[in-house]
Amino acid sequence: MSTVSYWERESFLEKKDYIIIGSGIVGLTCALELKQLNPQASITILEKGFLPAGASTKNAGFTCFGSPSELLDDLNHLNAEDVFKLVENRVNGLAKLRRIVGDRNMEYKEYGSYELFKDTELYHKCIDNLEYLNKQLKPIFNQNTFEIFTKPKNFGLAKESLLIKNVFEGQLNTGLMMKNLITLATKAGVEILNGFTVANIAKINEGWKVLGKQTSIETKKLILCNNAFASKLLPELDVKPARAQVLITKPIKNLKIKGCFHMDRGYYYFRNVANRVLLGGGRNLDFKAEETFEMSTSIKIQEHLKALLKTKILPNQEFEIEHSWSGIMGMGNSKTTLLKQLDESLFCAIRLGGMGVALGTDVGQKVANLANSNR
Repeated sequence: MSTVSYWERESFLEKKDYIIIGSGIVGLTCALELKQLNPQASITILEKGFLPAGASTKNAGFTCFGSPSELLDDLNHLNAEDVFKLVENRVNGLAKLRRIVGDRNMEYKEYGSYELFKDTELYHKCIDNLEYLNKQLKPIFNQNTFEIFTKPKNFGLAKESLLIKNVFEGQLNTGLMMKNLITLATKAGVEILNGFTVANIAKINEGWKVLGKQTSIETKKLILCNNAFASKLLPELDVKPARAQVLITKPIKNLKIKGCFHMDRGYYYFRNVANRVLLGGGRNLDFKAEETFEMSTSIKIQEHLKALLKTKILPNQEFEIEHSWSGIMGMGNSKTTLLKQLDESLFCAIRLGGMGVALGTDVGQKVANLANSNR
């Protein structure tokens, strides 16, 4: 016996012009762009959680483009043109997000960012390549991006700490950003159905059928914006889950840290949040174990993060952990986004490589234009 009523079927589950799976940054900005392109279209976003369940509401709120060591690491795996094009895409995506949401509506602050080095060898490698990186990034930022920073005590760090500053990066309030994106989408006439777990998708004569646990919905066009979770529906897609673990301290009196900080090729990151320190990362300690869809934390990584707080970030300072959580990113064999048309009515915009805050809006708008152009 169906648990769906006649009223629910007729009012919520009628055939749509577009169904988007995933209500994160990509899904919401995709829906907003589709409404701009085709105001009369019926657009429904399906979200399995009561809030977006991937990383959009669980990230650290970094508006980052790549630290020196991360960019150098990328250059070992990609050609230079692709690496710096990816930086440009991140810059453009953030600019679009700021225009849509507004800086005040997500507490955007361009305090700059810093890479803090745990070993001198990597630091000197970055220093040796700083002129090259600045030259490659100058067409994007119109001035030098990185500079040596020699005052670690300004942040309460040990005097021997080694730092390189990025003058352009910033931070935002992830919760406010997503709350306002959801408000904008609903005001535009986008329907969001939370608690809809997609079990499967099936091709039909005129589009696709999306099958849930209790019901199904048909659509003319289907767009997958659920990042790593897309591989559960289409295993052939080159995207894998990558869990990111985060913790935050209780308020710390006279906290000096201000800005976003990167460590070890982007695998660790920390920032100030309302007199607290937020610290995340550590999946490089056990890549295989962190290739999971489980929204949980591990003792191994949480203890390692606490040790970093004690030895590198808050030396000689008392602190208590208030809360910890995790989010699921989408990774693959390439750092480039997987944005493509899979058949005449199926599209995907996934694999953001942990840079969803910066990339998401640009990716969402691009897949919307791709889907709309194939009407």
